[in-house]
Amino acid sequence: MSARRFFVDAACSTGGDVALRESDARKILRVLRLRDGDRIELVDAAGSVFEAAIVVNGAQVRARPIAAREPPSPPSLHVDLAQAVPKGAKMDFIVEKATELGAAAILPFLCERTVPTDVGPAKLERWRRLARAASQQSGRSDVPGVEDPLPFQALLERFAGYDLVLLAWERAEAIAARERLPQLLAGVRKVLVVVGPEGGLSASEAETACERGARELWLGPRILRAETAPIVVLAMLAYAAS
Repeated sequence: MSARRFFVDAACSTGGDVALRESDARKILRVLRLRDGDRIELVDAAGSVFEAAIVVNGAQVRARPIAAREPPSPPSLHVDLAQAVPKGAKMDFIVEKATELGAAAILPFLCERTVPTDVGPAKLERWRRLARAASQQSGRSDVPGVEDPLPFQALLERFAGYDLVLLAWERAEAIAARERLPQLLAGVRKVLVVVGPEGGLSASEAETACERGARELWLGPRILRAETAPIVVLAMLAYAAS
């Protein structure tokens, strides 16, 4: 029922109605074509999952929680993605796919080779809407936070909060991930994946990141696009943690 999963900002309980967002109401009525009394899944502010019936009144849709469902098991590996902001709409794709692959948070950042781009409130709000929609579609019981863009130096300061920082870099030593990852992930709970922009991180930035504790990760002999590399790393980590 993942296509029928919706998030609400309040805590839910059985026996009362809860308002749904206008965009969710439109999806229920126009896309899914559900009717009064049809069932959906609700995820509330605490991450609790409920089976609920919709209550339709014209264009207004509310949900009535019927029964709580068993919460999903927490992932064995917490993975955040730090992504240098790419050109155009590529970040839309990255946010959506990173959410589907289980990223717990997305940290956009700016570095030497970041193409100048306007990352204002409207773009940030769009990324957050995409993360929410992708969470609903993929059956997650949480929505990854999308932070305000960080300068590279501020990102380096965040490294200390992780058990492991993986730097996806095209100049990394050519050691296959299947050999390197099991060693790096042993005993690790919280991981930060760092991916550069279209032109890659500069040599000085990569060197500084490694001095701060990042471990380089080679993704193979081909140069991957900025929007491809994070998906590859997240998929590798999802496989390793399964």
